[in-house]
Parts: sequence; C-alpha cells; structure tokens
Amino acid sequence: MHLVDNLAAPTRILIVDDDASVRDVISVLPQEEGYDCRTASSAEAALDIAAAEAPPLVISDMKMPGRDGIWLLEAFRERYAETAVIMLTGYGDTEAAVDCLRRGAVDYLLKPPKLTDLIRAIERALAKRRIELARKRYQKKLERKVRDRTGELRTALRNIQHTYQTTLLALVRALDAREHETSDHSQRVVKYTEAIAERLSLRGPELEEIGRGALLHDIGKIGVSDAVLLKPAKLTTEEWKEMRKHPDIGYDMIRSIDFLSTPAAIVLSHQERFDGRGYPRGLRSEEIHIGARIFAVADTLDAMTSDRPYRKGTTFENAVDEIQRCGGSQFDPEVVRAFLGIGVKNLRRIKDDMAAAKAREAGEVEQDARDAEEALDRALDSAEVAARIAQGQR
Repeated sequence: MHLVDNLAAPTRILIVDDDASVRDVISVLPQEEGYDCRTASSAEAALDIAAAEAPPLVISDMKMPGRDGIWLLEAFRERYAETAVIMLTGYGDTEAAVDCLRRGAVDYLLKPPKLTDLIRAIERALAKRRIELARKRYQKKLERKVRDRTGELRTALRNIQHTYQTTLLALVRALDAREHETSDHSQRVVKYTEAIAERLSLRGPELEEIGRGALLHDIGKIGVSDAVLLKPAKLTTEEWKEMRKHPDIGYDMIRSIDFLSTPAAIVLSHQERFDGRGYPRGLRSEEIHIGARIFAVADTLDAMTSDRPYRKGTTFENAVDEIQRCGGSQFDPEVVRAFLGIGVKNLRRIKDDMAAAKAREAGEVEQDARDAEEALDRALDSAEVAARIAQGQR
C-alpha cells in the first residue's frame, strides 16, 4: 500500500467524472491512503484546475457529455506531458480503453474500480511517472554534457587549427624571406585566390583548403638549392629541371598530413596549364584541381604587379588584360570570368589593404620596442636613485 511521508506534501490527484456520486466514491478511496484529491465534473473544468495546480495524476472517465475523456487525455499530453492519466471505462469499452493506452494513458480501470485495483493502479502510474521524469532529467543532463563537451571539442579544434595555420604561415614567411624579391607574395596570392574562389561560389571548408593550397604552393622550393633559387641571371636547362621539381617536392612534403590532402593536390598542380602545356604532369582542363586553376590566375596577377630586381611591376590594368588574353590557353576561362568580375579597383584594394595592415603591424612592433626601452630606462633610474639613498644612509 502507499505510505505518505508525514514531512512531505501529499500527492495530488485530479478525479474527473460527470457523475458526482462516482467522483465522491473514487476520491474517498485514495484520500484514505493519504492522497490529496481534487474533483472536476467536466474535461474543461479539469483543464482549468490543471492550469492552476498541475496535478501529477489524473483519473478520468472516458465517456462524458461534451468533451470526453479521450479529448482530455490528448489535451493533457499536449499541455501537461508530465501528468500521468488513468482512464475509467465501463464494461464493453475495453477496445476504446486500449486505444487510450496508445494515445498516452498509463493505465485504465473498469468502473466501478475495486479499492485494491485503484490503489495499485495509482501507485503504478506514479512510479512510472517518477521513472519517466528521472529519465528526462538524465537525458537533459546528458544532452547538456554533450553540448558542453561538443563546445570544448570545437574550441580545441579551433585552437589546433589556429596552431596549424600559424605554423604554416611562419613556414611560408620564412620561405618568402629566403626569396627576398617575393616578400609577402604567398599571403597576397592567398587573398587573390580566395576572392576568385568566392566569385565561383566556393565556401566553407572547401574555400579554406584552397586558401591553404595557395599559401603552401611554393613549399617545395625548400628543396631547391640557393644557387638555383636565388640566381639573378637566366637559369640554364639543368637549373630549370631542378626548379621544376618543386611541385613534386612540396607534394611529397605534405601529402601524408590528413588535413593537407587537398592543399597537397593544389601544390602538385599549381604549375599546370589549362591547355596541358604545364608541369609536372601535363594535366589539362578539369584534370587540374579547381584550386590550382584559381591559384594560377592569382599567382600571375601578383607576379605581374610586384617589383622584381630585374624589372618593375606592371599596372593592374595591364595584368588583367594579359590574364584575359590567356583565358582558354594558360588559364581556365571560367576562372578568368570570375576573376574579371572582381574588378581592377577591388583587386588593387586587396594589395593596398595588406600593405597597410603590414605597416600597422610594423608600427605596433616599433612602438612596443620603444615602450620597453622607456620602461627599462625608468627602472634603471629608479635603481640608481635607490642606490644613492642607500649610500647616503650609510
């Protein structure tokens, strides 16, 4: 039998029946077992009481004038899903009672219910409700933990990605510094490449991978000797053969790194031509990775508009005209169309913005150095004053 803890508030039960005598009889039995019973004469009245009290358990007659018990059951399932519902039905209505179970009732009883059957049904319903509430609490707790862990994992992945990107950037800067005439070349090419890729509706991870491929395109030059790489004069045939190895060298360097598999394909293909006259594999058209086809245009733009020891860079207008002329031969014509859609003004702005950002960075570094020097001077002055005071005291 149900035993109610004297220190706890009695469990509230709402009894719904259009027959007052039935309500009185059914409410007396649970009350004798320590339950707090409320009664309602209709489905609408039951919902009004539920809105104010939200009872843990409802015992409802199935057949009532107007809104019947099935309507009330569905209303509770929709509005008060945590309330358990027991249906009361007369003989011959067992099929309808089973339908109530399918609709969410926890149990059904035949009218008039026996005392033992009623109390056991109440206890089963409340026990099932407690289990269901505990399950929901556990599920919410688990979902919260999953969200927290997912957030932590995303943060960790972002940190790892940032570390990777910083490492790659440092490596490329070292390579650019090795070729003095191409300082910041790789980073400018990345910006041009991303601008063209966005015009081609490339977004998200695919855009990021293409950007990494552009950043690392010349990584294989690490394996090219300084005598060849930095030679100010025209290269010999043998020296050109060595220089042309850098796509393969770069590809071999990074292809085994999982997150650089796509950039590795771009590194390998970045000297291919749309007409098949490039190297190292002589690929043509769509055999060349889309990232490499985009890069080819971006790289040419930067090469033509950058100063070299042996020549001054040309204007953006001249570079754009030359790239347009070579669409279909050296370059993918679709990529060229996307490139032309950016416009000379916006292309020039990319380079100018990068130069301005670099100047600001250099200024900040210089200011930090001045601040550090001033702080050191103040510290030395303070130390000298302290030494004089100490000497005077002696």
